[in-house]
Amino acid sequence: MSKFEGVIVSDQWLQSQFTQVELRTLKSKFVSLKNQNGKVTFRDLPSLVVKLKAFADMYSEDEIKAILCESDTDLTNDVDFESFLRVYLNLQSQATAKQGGRRHSSSFLKESITTLLHTISESEKGCYVAHINSYLGDDPFLEQYLPLDPATNDLFDLAKDGVLLCKLINVAVPGTIDERAINTKRKLSLWERNENHTLCLNSAKAIGCTVVNIGTQDLVEGRPHLVLGLISQIIKIQLLADLNLKKTPQLVELVDDSQEIEELLSLSPEKVLLKWMNFHLQRGGYHKTVKNFSSDVKDGEAYAYLLNVLAPEHGTRFTLDTKDTNERANMVLEHAEKIGCKRYLSPKDIEEGSSNLNLAFVAQLFHHRSGLSTDTKKMSYAKMMTMDDVQTSREERCFRLWINSLGIATHVNSLFEDVRNGWVLLEVLDKIFPGTVNWKHATKPPIKMPFRKVENCNQVIKIAKQLRFSLVNVAGNDIVQGNKKLILALLWQLMRFTMLQLLKNLRSHSQGKEITDADILKWTNRKVKSTGRTSQIDSFKDKSLSSGIFFLELLSAVEPRVVNWNLVTKGESDDEKKLNATYIISVARKLGCSIFLLPEDIMEVNQKMILTLAASIMYWSLQQQGEDALDSFPSPAGTATTTTPEASPAPSVCGEDESSSLGGELSNLSVDDATSDTTVSSQLESDEL
Repeated sequence: MSKFEGVIVSDQWLQSQFTQVELRTLKSKFVSLKNQNGKVTFRDLPSLVVKLKAFADMYSEDEIKAILCESDTDLTNDVDFESFLRVYLNLQSQATAKQGGRRHSSSFLKESITTLLHTISESEKGCYVAHINSYLGDDPFLEQYLPLDPATNDLFDLAKDGVLLCKLINVAVPGTIDERAINTKRKLSLWERNENHTLCLNSAKAIGCTVVNIGTQDLVEGRPHLVLGLISQIIKIQLLADLNLKKTPQLVELVDDSQEIEELLSLSPEKVLLKWMNFHLQRGGYHKTVKNFSSDVKDGEAYAYLLNVLAPEHGTRFTLDTKDTNERANMVLEHAEKIGCKRYLSPKDIEEGSSNLNLAFVAQLFHHRSGLSTDTKKMSYAKMMTMDDVQTSREERCFRLWINSLGIATHVNSLFEDVRNGWVLLEVLDKIFPGTVNWKHATKPPIKMPFRKVENCNQVIKIAKQLRFSLVNVAGNDIVQGNKKLILALLWQLMRFTMLQLLKNLRSHSQGKEITDADILKWTNRKVKSTGRTSQIDSFKDKSLSSGIFFLELLSAVEPRVVNWNLVTKGESDDEKKLNATYIISVARKLGCSIFLLPEDIMEVNQKMILTLAASIMYWSLQQQGEDALDSFPSPAGTATTTTPEASPAPSVCGEDESSSLGGELSNLSVDDATSDTTVSSQLESDEL
């Protein structure tokens, strides 16, 4: 099954200073230094350290050598991995002092581990435990462990198996994980736990969570701040799931005209929730504007006004008349309980302005009593504004999640709205191909002048054409106008570029042979055939793929134990196809493939998404097993190659510190699609620690 990748350090304090992502990356760098005798000396370290991102522009090799000598270190002595980690921390400490006590940006990870580990919010933990007890209390597997006691570490102990987190993801976004793929039994081996967490993290990314710097071993160890951080994101996604016009067209009541509807489409769920809250507060006579879920609500007044508007039948003037904020907060919670809101937070949490808990509280109020009208005329207009064909909606979702997984600064909430000013696309291009964007000629949102948006988008088109993307008769204004077909075509070329480059990287060990879609197709057929099975496909739009059998055979070929054939159907009816497709996606994620397609993409044989799935499985297999399967593929004349760092065809489960730097030289990938005729060439740069 998938490899267990935990790096164990004998010194527990030293282990606590790093996440598994950092440890694996540093271990890989350290091992690369070993000489012919398999040893590393202190003299070898300066050349490695200066290349680490944490110390970029901070030290020269001579300065590092001087620091080592100051500690009476004999540079000829051998150094083990733990000693290297201590040198790393020492240099990091001196780098902080060198900057006048200000932490280097890349030191944030260590800071979060050494401090957040000891500053867990008991209130938040209690809220999340109550949520889990409420939503998973009847689960056939978890009911033996629930309810959890918030006063203990039961939550972190139960999370170590990965089952709880997988089930919680399915509560947030039902159907994300095929629970048949979860390892569920009373006692799981270390391998089985690791598989569950691999499935969990890849699935979390597929619903929009940020899992940067979280590795499976961190969850196996039950690190409290990482577990709570992930649970917080999952629950937040669940609570805010309906705060968009597609699912709740009644939200159109918050705006007056079509321009405001477009703005509403681009708002994050949190900002929509604030807009909803202020809409009712204004109706209730509250003259302040609530801008956050912390300081602006801590006195409880806004809540009192809001509840008097939403549930006047339970309202009382005493709530506003009282001068004691704790008493007011308690009365607010009692009022909320009368309309069905469970008491997850305490009066103290309101007074202290706990942002996460107050957001959860307001989201609960929205779900129980939104107070919005059902103006059919306005709702019809909202539905028309958000209407897409099914395939466009699925592709929008896929590319949105993929962009957010790259780790760019801007979080994309609505793909077609958020890319129209060009800024997000510039960020994506700069991430994939560092140095291509001229930021001096770019305008950061909010952008009031329309021509600035056109300038941004013109630069996007210019860079894309330099990369030899297929963009015939396309101008920046087409993006500004929200041309969905163009936007999807551009993003597909970017996504495919990333995927093929990462596969090509493996060929740095195979004489730099280029890779094409035909190579991936050939590999999948040959892999299935090697197991003695007879299934073969002609292309990635072969209708036989809809049954799911071929991909299940492929997954079984790359890892014989991964598919439980007792769970596989014949794939003849739509229901059987759906079961197989759902199982395929979960099994692939369980192996380590970070993919964003949906079961419908397999059932309907969406050529683009099918290709991403096949490429992800291929990459995993080649990387895990060290196959040299690409040797037999022909190399086009004049092909150049670039050596690039380890990565995954879809972003790594461990986050971008390990492998998110994207880009490189892309070969011809001929997909029979009007939006897919492209040849891209670029250079990948490593994003190290």
